[in-house]
Amino acid sequence: MTDAELHGCLDFIRQTEKLKDVLRNSYTASGRHESTAEHSWRLALMAMVFGPDLGQVDLLRVLKLCLIHDLGEAIGGDVPAIHQTGGPDKAAQERADLITLLEPLDAARRADFLALWDEYEAAATPEARLVKALDKMETIIQHNQGTTAPDFDHGFNLDYGRRYADGHPLLARLRRLVDADTRARMAEAAPPPRRTGSDG
Repeated sequence: MTDAELHGCLDFIRQTEKLKDVLRNSYTASGRHESTAEHSWRLALMAMVFGPDLGQVDLLRVLKLCLIHDLGEAIGGDVPAIHQTGGPDKAAQERADLITLLEPLDAARRADFLALWDEYEAAATPEARLVKALDKMETIIQHNQGTTAPDFDHGFNLDYGRRYADGHPLLARLRRLVDADTRARMAEAAPPPRRTGSDG
């Protein structure tokens, strides 16, 4: 590695610190906003936990995809999944932001990181589809574990990203457990039934 490449890598690392300040629509169990960096960290941890049972996949590649998948949000911020329809193309903007963020790196690293992001976005490999499935489940787990607004739509989570988990036996089982937690949260949030008739 040349001195210029070393300085470029260090500058890139400094710029990615912005991801720590990008707040998501999720809250932690203590009631504070979760950051995108925290989401990416726990997604990578999930991949590490379940990795030995995910079958014939490249676990190192899975972990790289976990770390890169939301990196563009360091510039443009997070758009909650429920608000991603009907607006500007979130993926195109996030990709453009990632390209900006990658500028300090040498050409080979820029190409490698962007290729990983493209692979994830297109769900083009078994590794990318696994990360997509875990990404959606980590988000739902946080919604179930953390505090939510009174009007939060937990029902949206029952279909969110399901298609990525359904094709993998372990992830389908995990998704059923996560969905059971979602239904429990929905039941907790439901208003009590109205009483009818005489209270005698």
